[in-house]
Amino acid sequence: MTRVHNFSAGPAVLPESVLLEVQKELVDWRGAGLSVMEMSHRSKEYQSIIDDAMDTLKRIIGCGDDFDVLFLGGGASLQFLMLPLNFCPADKVANYIDTGAWSTKALKEAAISGKQMHIAASSKDKEFTYIPKSYQLSENPAYLHITTNNTIRGTEYMKIPEVPADVPLVADMSSNFLSRPYDFSKFSLIYAGAQKNVGPAGVTIVLIRKDYQEKLLGNIPTMLNYKTHLDKGSMFNTPPTFPIYVVGKVLHWIEDFGGLKEMEKHNIEKASYLYDVFDNTSFYKGTVVPEDRSLMNIPFRLPTEELEAKFIAEAKANRMNNLKGHRSVGGCRASLYNSLPIESAKALNSFMKEFEKKNS
Repeated sequence: MTRVHNFSAGPAVLPESVLLEVQKELVDWRGAGLSVMEMSHRSKEYQSIIDDAMDTLKRIIGCGDDFDVLFLGGGASLQFLMLPLNFCPADKVANYIDTGAWSTKALKEAAISGKQMHIAASSKDKEFTYIPKSYQLSENPAYLHITTNNTIRGTEYMKIPEVPADVPLVADMSSNFLSRPYDFSKFSLIYAGAQKNVGPAGVTIVLIRKDYQEKLLGNIPTMLNYKTHLDKGSMFNTPPTFPIYVVGKVLHWIEDFGGLKEMEKHNIEKASYLYDVFDNTSFYKGTVVPEDRSLMNIPFRLPTEELEAKFIAEAKANRMNNLKGHRSVGGCRASLYNSLPIESAKALNSFMKEFEKKNS
């Protein structure tokens, strides 16, 4: 079997060892005589799967029992709405730092939901090519929302902003979740689509501090109410059972890898193979200020759009897939999520240098 170098922004590459383990258990999970896809979510067998995934996640982020973990459907896009509905009362203002397309969508949902909304900072003035270093809260802030990594534009928070003690910090971590250590104790709520770093598409991970749950609002539609899912341990309705099962295996893979510190080292090394090219040539141009460069998503441009199209086509012919930039910005983009092997970054580095020689 020959696997491609998969630079997709999501759904993204998964660890090959996890895929093989899933393959082995696909038809018969541990002698149960059925697949996880066929298993009742009310069974003791499935309960052991979801409990193990929750426990492993808590160990990895080092939060002890301070957070409850939810596995929900609807993607991070549904969380854009659930968050203000559940945690922004009428006399408070939802505060957002706008660093790109996904944070823009999040703050728009807050406004659509009828909540008061305030943009505390934005990097829109320079096409989201940097992370704002300061912000200004509104009066009566319900929370401050950040997006820790900009999948499309390629910026990432290297340092989490400090907030006043009485202001909850919440984050969309979809595209850099578990890729590096953060002080998770600083957050009141975190959500992340699994399909970048921790599993297949179809499940969204939500972590809510237990003390923050005291601020949950009432009179919310059942399926949009966090309390509905907290009270039932993500089992109010049938959860995305198979994606959760795979997430559990990826979490064990991260833990066995050495946890978040080792994962960060791994990701820094991978990213260096691309950023070193940018820093030593004018043929490839990175689009982000150096201090805010993402380890996960690396957008770049070539001298012409014609060369970009040629680069993408020739890269694919050399088993390097999904290097086309997002349709809203064009250019090229390499996503280097946790599961991408070092060998893929090295291969792209070599291809980029050879392509430059042939086309300069």
